[in-house]
Amino acid sequence: MTDIEFMELALGLAAEAGELDEVPVGAVIVKDGMVIARARNSNRSDSCATRHAEMIAIEQASRILGNERLVGCGLFVTKEPCAMCAGAIVHARIERLVIGARDRKYGACGTVLDVCGNALLNHVPAIEFGLLEERSVELLQSFFKKKRER
Repeated sequence: MTDIEFMELALGLAAEAGELDEVPVGAVIVKDGMVIARARNSNRSDSCATRHAEMIAIEQASRILGNERLVGCGLFVTKEPCAMCAGAIVHARIERLVIGARDRKYGACGTVLDVCGNALLNHVPAIEFGLLEERSVELLQSFFKKKRER
């Protein structure tokens, strides 16, 4: 699969989240060109602030690999991770982080805070912004527009 296909999979998960009244974010973790974990936000339905797509995907991938270190893995996510998720990405040693849309309120990969890109930390993943950005932004904007109209 290609990077675009991985992000399209994440976008599909984000759309599922939105249909369930969750903020539409999807995440896919890849190792050696294969998807090993996939998740969507479920913090509202699970009544748990930590159930972000990235956190769930990291948990799944760690179980599958039998290791909390996700060395050699890439994470494709539709929206820039928050500080919590960015910290987990650093701790998990994810090698590559591909982000659809920037988060201008909570983004912790360089937009508001710089957790993932902070050279003072023990690990800095390669960070790429903008893959299928327009589709990621559209999902988020349409979700919040519908929320405001209710």
